[in-house]
Amino acid sequence: MKPLIHFVHGKESGPWGTKIRYLADIARQMGFDVESLDYSATFDPAVRVRMLTDSCKKRPASYFVGSSMGGWVAMTASAAIPVRGLFLLAPAIDMPDYPPYRLGCIGNTIEIVHGWKDSLIPVENVIRFSREHKCTLHLLDDEHRLKNRLDQVGDYLKSFLDRMENRSC
Repeated sequence: MKPLIHFVHGKESGPWGTKIRYLADIARQMGFDVESLDYSATFDPAVRVRMLTDSCKKRPASYFVGSSMGGWVAMTASAAIPVRGLFLLAPAIDMPDYPPYRLGCIGNTIEIVHGWKDSLIPVENVIRFSREHKCTLHLLDDEHRLKNRLDQVGDYLKSFLDRMENRSC
């Protein structure tokens, strides 16, 4: 069975938006199975975590790729579901309306891509988190959705998955 990547969309997006479709195609070409649940029935991040962890009980995931609120969901779910790594896009870190995140992955298994011009998630939150956890951080000249640099985000995902799959345990 191929390793599974769960894509976790943001608060107001959907399971197969442009970004997830693009990145999922890259993952499939690399030999991964992909899943993207529809979380749009709730804006409660804790409920979304339960949806993701319930899905992983049926088939465990190797990686979570989360965007915005989906980044928070992926981080927090990783405390309950042992995944090999997290790839986070403009993750909702330290936001006032969110409970504190939990984290099951260590720094070298976390990679973050964030836009300098993000008006929703302060770049300072992501820089602080990356420094504290010693994870890889890519800051791009883009906004929250990272739509102007999608090709570069795809290159980062491919590099991340190559590194994670080829590292010695």
